[in-house]
Amino acid sequence: MRRLAGMFLLLASAVSAAAPPLCAQGADATAPTPAGNAASVAATAAPNGPKAPQPTPSPLSAASGLYREGKFGEAEAAYQTLLKEEPKSVSAYVGLMRTQLKQKRLPDAAASLAKAMEIAPKVDEVQVAQAELLFRQGRITEAQDILTPIVKANTSEARAYMDLGRIYWVGSYFQHAKLLYDVAHKRDKEDPDIRKTWMSALSRKERLAALKEYLSGEGDDDAEEREHLHTSLAVLEDAADDSRPGCHVLGGATEMHTKMEQLMYGATRVRGYGLKVEVNGAKSSLLIDTGGSGILINRKLAERAGVKSIVTTDLHGVGDKGTVRSFIGVADSIKIANMEFQGCHVEVMDRNSVADEDGLIGADFFNQFLVKINFPDGKFDLTPLPAMPPPNDAEKALVAKYPQVGRFRDRYVAPEMKDWTPVYRFGHMLLIPTRINEAKRPSLFLIDTGAFSDTISPAAAREFTKVRLDDLTKVKGLNGAVNKVFSADDVNLRFSHFRQPAQDMVAFDTTNISDLTGTEVSGMLGFAMLYKMVLKIDYRDGLVDFAYDPNRIH
Repeated sequence: MRRLAGMFLLLASAVSAAAPPLCAQGADATAPTPAGNAASVAATAAPNGPKAPQPTPSPLSAASGLYREGKFGEAEAAYQTLLKEEPKSVSAYVGLMRTQLKQKRLPDAAASLAKAMEIAPKVDEVQVAQAELLFRQGRITEAQDILTPIVKANTSEARAYMDLGRIYWVGSYFQHAKLLYDVAHKRDKEDPDIRKTWMSALSRKERLAALKEYLSGEGDDDAEEREHLHTSLAVLEDAADDSRPGCHVLGGATEMHTKMEQLMYGATRVRGYGLKVEVNGAKSSLLIDTGGSGILINRKLAERAGVKSIVTTDLHGVGDKGTVRSFIGVADSIKIANMEFQGCHVEVMDRNSVADEDGLIGADFFNQFLVKINFPDGKFDLTPLPAMPPPNDAEKALVAKYPQVGRFRDRYVAPEMKDWTPVYRFGHMLLIPTRINEAKRPSLFLIDTGAFSDTISPAAAREFTKVRLDDLTKVKGLNGAVNKVFSADDVNLRFSHFRQPAQDMVAFDTTNISDLTGTEVSGMLGFAMLYKMVLKIDYRDGLVDFAYDPNRIH
């Protein structure tokens, strides 16, 4: 269970808590929707198409085998040796690129891909590799534009279906994503990347069996990822042993309306808003964190609540001091206002404080509801999501042909949500397309109420403005202090229907967050701006809405 906790603090005497005023303007987000008719794209990709057999040189097969065993350094050396003998081998360059991506060396991966594109830019294998690199760079729409015609043409490249399915999944088109995952898996069951992606869309029982089988053999996981897969297995096995129904609301309550608490730095400075939460009867206040996942509590609260460890793991977040040990446990009862949740997993940080609080509660904990965080009025509301319409004829036909996709639905935009902004959802993380200054294409920013201010990565900022080292500003997260903090001179962020101008925006390296997410995260929209807004989130459909009253005194 790999988890990214997004909470971080900004500590600087020179930085004001007040953010520049928001400026309303026309929508500028790129909607993450399937190109063309999604049903026809997925149906065309039926797994019965012929795959032309291609003779593979033994050295190439050996290098590919090393990659699939997770021996990336050895695989890279094997590909390099092969290229000395066959400098025009497109497959070797593609394989080399993937080993470099796995080792988190994006510039090297881009250079290897460039070589392959010089030789054969129109070959499916090269185009699929290009889409994979674009996805990691946060250029998801461009990756989709490459993959869609290849999949429509029923390519023999199994990874094309996995990659397009991933784009559908983060865009909340789950039914078509599931179909493409199954196509990819049927065509290449031995590719560990395809197997892990395919497993992610299985039912809990199916996923438990598949994960056991996967971990009994070799895969292309590094030691850290392997450990997190074992953590996921332990959590699944625990739930299966106790035959628990999973985290659920007792009594079927459908609405919650409660006040939020101001959480302070000292007597005058608001650092965030929280909810009063009882964990197994132990009272606490947990910070509402859209950048975090589920419930994370400190060791003291866990001891008072009697939460016991199922399996140990670690926390990934902002900071350069390394991961923090934690464990996963089960809370029999979690009470918030009029709602009681039972049988929910919680994560316990092996410290007496979680960023100076009892803990965090990710907004995704309430993902079965429409979440409304009304910062100006200090209110938190949960209401039912819009009812899904009955399946149309195309969906009925798809489910009739592929019954396994029937438990999934694609994004539904209710009439009252037609002006909401689509986002990419990577697990609990909501990434919103955001244009920096006059950029022609959007970057991806994390909506993070746990981050004190808006921030940007130095790499993204340097494309548009001057960036300089800032020794006065200190950034601290769950993984300790950030070693190097920068300041970006003049930045304008355009997202949804708004524009946010900023001078001297805090900048720090977001590579760790991007590597964990699998796509480039160029910055964060933080609390110093969001506290002026009413934020609404529909996790089911990957939609958000921001309301801002410029005439209100904040």
